[in-house]
Amino acid sequence: MIEGIAPCVDGGRFAAKRVVGDVVTIEADIFADGHDLISAVLLHRHESETAQSETRMTALVNDRWRAELPVDRLGFFYFTFEAWIDHFLTWHRDLKKRAEADLEVQLRIGLEMIRSAAGGAKDRDRKRLEHYVAVIEGDDEIQDKVHDVASEELVRLMERNAERKFATSYAGELAIEVDPRRAGFSAWYELFPRSAGAEGKHGTLRDVEAQLPRIAKMGFDVLYLPPIHPIGATFRKGRNNSVAAEENDVGSPWAIGGKEGGHKALHPDLGTMDDFRRLVDAARSRGIELAMDIAFQASPDHPYVAEHAEWFQTRPDGTIQYAENPPKKYQDIYPFHFESDAWADLWKELCDIFRFWIDKGVRIFRVDNPHTKPLPFWHWVIRTVKKHRPDVIFLAEAFTRPKIMYWLAKAGFSQSYTYFAWRNTKYELTKYFEEITKPPVSDFFRPNAWPNTPDILPEYLQYGGKPAFTIRLMLAATLSANYGIYGPAFERFVGSPREAGSEEYLDSEKYEIRNWGPTDDDLTELIAVVNRIRRDNPALQQNLTLQFHETSNDDILCYSKSAGSDVVLTIVNVDPHNTQAGYVDLDLAVLDLDANQPFQVHELLSGARYTWHGPRNYVSLNPHVVPAHIFRIRRKVRSERDFEYFL
Repeated sequence: MIEGIAPCVDGGRFAAKRVVGDVVTIEADIFADGHDLISAVLLHRHESETAQSETRMTALVNDRWRAELPVDRLGFFYFTFEAWIDHFLTWHRDLKKRAEADLEVQLRIGLEMIRSAAGGAKDRDRKRLEHYVAVIEGDDEIQDKVHDVASEELVRLMERNAERKFATSYAGELAIEVDPRRAGFSAWYELFPRSAGAEGKHGTLRDVEAQLPRIAKMGFDVLYLPPIHPIGATFRKGRNNSVAAEENDVGSPWAIGGKEGGHKALHPDLGTMDDFRRLVDAARSRGIELAMDIAFQASPDHPYVAEHAEWFQTRPDGTIQYAENPPKKYQDIYPFHFESDAWADLWKELCDIFRFWIDKGVRIFRVDNPHTKPLPFWHWVIRTVKKHRPDVIFLAEAFTRPKIMYWLAKAGFSQSYTYFAWRNTKYELTKYFEEITKPPVSDFFRPNAWPNTPDILPEYLQYGGKPAFTIRLMLAATLSANYGIYGPAFERFVGSPREAGSEEYLDSEKYEIRNWGPTDDDLTELIAVVNRIRRDNPALQQNLTLQFHETSNDDILCYSKSAGSDVVLTIVNVDPHNTQAGYVDLDLAVLDLDANQPFQVHELLSGARYTWHGPRNYVSLNPHVVPAHIFRIRRKVRSERDFEYFL
């Protein structure tokens, strides 16, 4: 019986997710009737292969079995199982337990199995198996024969060559989708290209290129640009989302399409397609990948509206239905009508938009509001794109109900926005991240934590000042292997809402150009330090080992991550207004620490080092100085020359 497989997403309907270089732990419950021993193997192959490779599984406890599968290539790996009652292994286990009078008969039973295996073996295996046949048939004493055939070499030989009579094969294959490393570990920086220029001027892609040294110095490896297409003039939005635009208002970049073109065109004020390719190459030369926004909607001036009216929904008065989320109205945007009779042609064209920008060098797409489009469309289009370009990464901007967010991830999105922006307290953060960083959710859902976006200015940032931005940076960068900020609004502590109770920014970049001049106070240097810590510590480059630890103060959050010998402990004061102090109670077993030995904690933000003893230690954090500690734990060890040092 083979059941209880992990990883297994929705019974195998969807693939589990990993990145290149991961070693996937695969487990299953495997058992049979009676007391005989069983054996099991993991059968696996890459999608480019037809022949299966075989990895022997190891028995754990309570009929649980495990094997490890290194995934070294992009694309899909497929795996299944085979298990059987292992008569030779049972015989081998019981041989030394047999009574003296029974040994000769038992050796004959073993002889038949070994001889049969030798008949099908090749080369050295055949010779070694024939050696054991000769041992049993020889003239040595019975106990000597028993001693000789008790060898582990014989067990290994029989594992490779013995008959697997009545073996059970698991029905079907399960899949693991292997994405680029950046899908599992990345730091995103968002900016509006039109705001990248000099004071009073519309920014260009060349101006964005000039920002690359600053972005690289901060340690970001993904630069995300909101839509860079022509913007419609009809019903154009004015500043602060006004429905009446002034003559010089530039409109919302998400109102895509004008006389200059649509989703496959650049806004003429940003530059040319050659400028775009140059930006992609310049970013890549600095270790930064360009991420492009994909928003499947059109302004009334989009060429699609005139050329493919069948792709839009018409109201009884003959006008096209604009987007709305009552009571909000978005007259500057027409949603595509996915239920039209021409849906197949629409799907193909939208898929071609991805292909167009992939040809221009784009490998990462941030998809706007995917939860408002048919879910099967995303499953189809992502699989279609990744069939030919498995190195493409998709980020789902779906702030919606959990089941829809999770389904989009299962359907193929490589990363997902989260509810992190609204999780502020120790309790909220603990419960939420325990859910999204542990199986079964973590097998398909990769969180990307953003403390702010152009659409979301949380109340916490509106009233917390610089300490609040610092706290949210520390949390995002250490709780999640993928995180991002909307800058420079974030690094400059921009926290003024359009009106009380709103999460909209006052003078939002979504509706106007904001030229960010020099400043004497921002988070640039601290961001660079935090991103360097992330790069230097493999523990922070994954989520699976995230473990929360108890604290005596509900405003102090403590958690750890580990990767081999690299163990990082983060302690954060989540109160942006007041100094908070208390005790942290570490789970020493999780940290692989000896309760009887001191250990050193190396504070990576300041460089300070402290020696701690036991699980309970005191901390005090002033949010107006630095509201967090990021410690690397160094264990005390003894050298061969008998002196102690910290590892």
